[in-house]
Amino acid sequence: MRVAFNEPFERFRALFVEASRAVPRDPNAVTLATVDASGRPSARVVLMKEFDEHGFVFFTNYLSRKGRELDATHVAALCFYWPSLDQQVRVEGTVARISAAESDAYFATRPRISQLGAWASLQSEVLDQRATLEQRLREVTAKYQGHEVPRPPHWGGYRLTPGAIEFWRQGEFRLHHRAHYVRSAEGWDVEALNP
Repeated sequence: MRVAFNEPFERFRALFVEASRAVPRDPNAVTLATVDASGRPSARVVLMKEFDEHGFVFFTNYLSRKGRELDATHVAALCFYWPSLDQQVRVEGTVARISAAESDAYFATRPRISQLGAWASLQSEVLDQRATLEQRLREVTAKYQGHEVPRPPHWGGYRLTPGAIEFWRQGEFRLHHRAHYVRSAEGWDVEALNP
């Protein structure tokens, strides 16, 4: 069945409002799955910071493992799961960096210690000892003492533009409800899937 372009986003928005009321901490936590150039998968939890009909936005160090994989393959998947609601949403699609201006705007809203940490951490690189990271943090703190902390050039946002979105709701006797949306040129095709 063909549905309007905004339908899965409106459905996600309603569910996210419900999750935001029900989940006391980080209802925007989402598992991000990437693959490297050889197809080896990797998954971790990130925080989705915004979404609209263009996709889902999250931020990271571009030089981290996930950043390198996203820049190499331009594909990823997200999985939101809210146990208290017995619901999850799976999203698959293409990924691109957001604009520098968008990344700058979000970086400016972060707590100062998080801004400093983005400079101090060589994310995903081997750390010889914790003291090394703490020393880098002291150095960058001193460098920007009395000044605004600029966004590092190696840090910013990505937008995952969905090609498919699945809404899953737990059903009795594991007979779950699954609605699978697939993007087409005219909108979205939606179908029910077996549990």
